[in-house]
Order: sequence, then C-alpha cells, then structure tokens
Amino acid sequence: MESTVRLLDLIREGDESAKDRLFRRYLPVLSRWASGRLPAGARDLVDTNDIVQVTLVRALARIGEFEYRREGAFLFYLRRALMNQVRDQARRVSRRGDLTSIPESLPSRETSPLQAAIRGEILERYEAALDELTEAQREAVVLRLETGFSYPQIAEAIDVPSPDAARMLVSRGMVRLAELMGEHAPDRTGEPNERT
Repeated sequence: MESTVRLLDLIREGDESAKDRLFRRYLPVLSRWASGRLPAGARDLVDTNDIVQVTLVRALARIGEFEYRREGAFLFYLRRALMNQVRDQARRVSRRGDLTSIPESLPSRETSPLQAAIRGEILERYEAALDELTEAQREAVVLRLETGFSYPQIAEAIDVPSPDAARMLVSRGMVRLAELMGEHAPDRTGEPNERT
C-alpha cells in the first residue's frame, strides 16, 4: 500500500487518482472517528458522513498549505479539521434553539442533557490534554485510541523504530493524558484544578 506521504506528494504533482486513493483510505477512518460525535440536534440537519466528506474534500483542496513530515501528521490534521466541523455544527444547533416543545413525561431514547453535558466536558478535557502532549505522543495516542491502528501501523505512520517503541510511546502518552485530564477536571466549586 502506498504511504500517505507518497500520495500527498503525488497530489501536489497533480495526480488526481492519488487524491481519490487518499480519499478512499481516510473516509472509513474518519467516519469511525466521527460516529456519535455530532450533537443529536444537528443530526436532523446534516449527516455525519456528509461532514466527513466535506472535511476530506476541503483538506485535499488545501493540500498545498499542509506541511507533513510523517504519516500520522496528515491523519491528525484531518482529525482537527473534522473536529472543527463538528464544533461548527454544534454552534449552529445552539443558535437555532428548540424547534418544538416535547412533554417531559414522554420517555426519550436520546442522551439526556446532563449526559450530553458530561460527555461534552470530558471531550473538552480530552482535547485540552491532547494539546499538551508532545507531538509524537499526541499522534500515537490518536492513532491508537481514535482510529484503532495496530502498534506496527503506528510505528510506520509516525516513523518510530519498532512496534514495541510505538507501544511504549502510546503507553506513556496515555498515562500523561490521564494525568492532564485530571488536572483539567473541575474541583467541587466547578473551577478547573490548579496545576501544581
């Protein structure tokens, strides 16, 4: 299989078929990652697959602006772009407000507002903690947790010497991620914990 870096080089040289191959490679990965991240209120306006495809098309259109050094860098770039699209949709929904009123006695299969708030808070802490990891740790953790890459795939994608080295990088990154998420957790007053 062609490396992502090779495909990016071909795209920059004008090879349209390389763009198609890259699109097909990352569409299922991003679709898996995006699944369930779109706010429930936005799902009636836009489909998750639409957001994934728009993200990929926009990213490939601006490929000349992207500076890549390793395989995992492009996936992380796509992940960021996709997260921005999800946030945009969440903002649109929050501005739109409720369209109908539903009796409180009606049971719901949707996530409760409290569950959504907790999930949103955890996601914000996760994103903030990810930003504080080293670049290599961040890429390794994202590839492992969010895309399900194996350790040999991670080693190849981020250019580390072996699957064991990738495993160690992921392990250290996850330990640091957990520590940082704890630091970003609100204390009993609702304020983020102060760093020591």
